[in-house]
Amino acid sequence: MTNTLIESIKKRRSQYALGKTLPISQDEATTLIQEAVKHTPSSFNSQSSRVLVLYGAESDTLWGFVMDALRKIVPADAFESTEKRINSFAAGAGTVLFFEDQDVVKGLQEKFALYADNFPVWSEQSSGMTQFAVWSALAASDIGASLQHYNPLADAEIAAEWNIPASWKLRAQMPFGANSAAFGEKAFMDDGDRFKVFG
Repeated sequence: MTNTLIESIKKRRSQYALGKTLPISQDEATTLIQEAVKHTPSSFNSQSSRVLVLYGAESDTLWGFVMDALRKIVPADAFESTEKRINSFAAGAGTVLFFEDQDVVKGLQEKFALYADNFPVWSEQSSGMTQFAVWSALAASDIGASLQHYNPLADAEIAAEWNIPASWKLRAQMPFGANSAAFGEKAFMDDGDRFKVFG
């Protein structure tokens, strides 16, 4: 059985060897990201996910903020590997930053008080689905990416640099670019330990 969605999901992998070039135009990549975000489901159709897409020097600025923040907390004798890792993200063509709008979450909590405790959880689930949708869409277009979580280290600098609304909470960063290295084999746990099917 062949299923194009499953094949697309299989193609999504963490790529840490990124290049500056893209197999499609920047405009096409932007549209791809926007469409993936737009059509990702969310609880109560809240559409709480927000995205900032940075290319070129703008993306470099982001990773410069992260590098500076890490330099303050990582011991100097251990910083070389950290610097190498951050530089590998900056080596890409761009970065997608994923946010969740907390004003949307609070509004739903007020409107539907019975579910108030659930809306922050559902917001996080929506964010995860959005990240996965964008990642899979990029992979389907032969664009490499990985998912990073350096928030809240440089949140203040990011908010100031790109005029991010105070209600937008940063959840993840996705550097992307050319696949500059092949993927290795991926190991999977035994299906019997992961799935139960009845009926």
